[in-house]
Amino acid sequence: MADRQALDEVVTFTSDLIRFDTTNRGGGDCRERPAAEYAAARLAEAGIEPTLLERTKGRTNVVARIEGSDPGADALLLHGHLDVVPAEADDWSVHPFSGEIRDGVVWGRGAVDMKNMDAMILAVARFWAREGVRPRRDIVIAFTADEEASAEDGSGFLADRHPELFEGCTEGVSESGAFTFHDGSGRELYPIAAGERGTGWLKLTARGRAGHGSKVNRDNAVTRLAAAVARIGEHQWPLRLTPTVRAALTELAAVYGIAPDLDDVDGLLKKLGPAASLVEATIRNSANPTMLDAGYKVNVIPGTAVAHVDGRYLPGGEEEFRATLDALTGDDVDWEYHHREVALQAPVDAPTFAKMRAAVQEFAPEGHVVPYCMSGGTDAKQFSRLGITGYGFAPLKLPEGFDYQALFHGVDERVPVEALHFGVRVLDRFLRTA
Repeated sequence: MADRQALDEVVTFTSDLIRFDTTNRGGGDCRERPAAEYAAARLAEAGIEPTLLERTKGRTNVVARIEGSDPGADALLLHGHLDVVPAEADDWSVHPFSGEIRDGVVWGRGAVDMKNMDAMILAVARFWAREGVRPRRDIVIAFTADEEASAEDGSGFLADRHPELFEGCTEGVSESGAFTFHDGSGRELYPIAAGERGTGWLKLTARGRAGHGSKVNRDNAVTRLAAAVARIGEHQWPLRLTPTVRAALTELAAVYGIAPDLDDVDGLLKKLGPAASLVEATIRNSANPTMLDAGYKVNVIPGTAVAHVDGRYLPGGEEEFRATLDALTGDDVDWEYHHREVALQAPVDAPTFAKMRAAVQEFAPEGHVVPYCMSGGTDAKQFSRLGITGYGFAPLKLPEGFDYQALFHGVDERVPVEALHFGVRVLDRFLRTA
């Protein structure tokens, strides 16, 4: 079990990492290097040799390997990203990059997404170095840039240009899993991610005949685009259950003592109450219009109009997604992928999942561990190019009323100190047995 120093360090490291403003606004507007150098220095102090790599100046990644005791065992990738989404300081109770520790809580952008997990990894690695702990498997640690945008400067760059650093890795562990979900009736659920929907960010382009705003124009690009966007926004996607979601529904039904009627999923979700939110976003593909861009003057009909759509598709659902978008956009609007990444699925009956489950249950015996599929995506998508199966496992024990999911990319992002202590203990326990 992690010592007092590791428990203190995870809090310090979380706070320190938050103070590095690694805001990723997209389009290359980010600089992770100061945070990467900080993480690399903490590893080097423990005798763990880090490698710093960049595709673009200032967009720094850190990779290190802890050798295991069994040279024949597959390696495990432990990864976390260093960049964060933007935060408007005026909207926050504290400055988002203060890393303030107040009333047993660490505040700031990245406190849950995901500098907390980065700090846990550092704290456990340093604890092992002090105690001479050696895991069975090689553990490859990667702190990445650019996860909050395209990952081209981060995990994509590492997977494409430096695959040798991940030699032997068959499984990976990262964000968005093993956190406390309070269902409002006294039960504590701990969902572990075993899948991700695919990413299909789309650019729609409508073309028409430019002209004067006072003239009748049946070839109006804005009208064509607006009609397509409305169709996409109103489309009802059909129900599709993947193996991960089937497992999630089955295990949740067992927790609540109800029949797992997968022929009436809507009825089952109603019986699950608040816990339904763990799966309801991953039983269908989705496409949400998010951006519109057309014209330059009110009395001029533009020749083109552009929209962007955040599309997500289930494992095995991309072909249906593409065909549906073709039908919804019609003949007058073209669409293309602005950014595309694969959907993922990981086995929930694998030994690694069982060991994650056991690690959580050791420190939260009152909790119920269940699998789930993420509605969004992580760096696991890029690392899957190397044949690495990804899970979401960043353990946190959270008090009731602490809405973990709302704090992802939200205002007043924060994490309790006790949650970080729990995370270090659980991560240590899992990695020792993995």
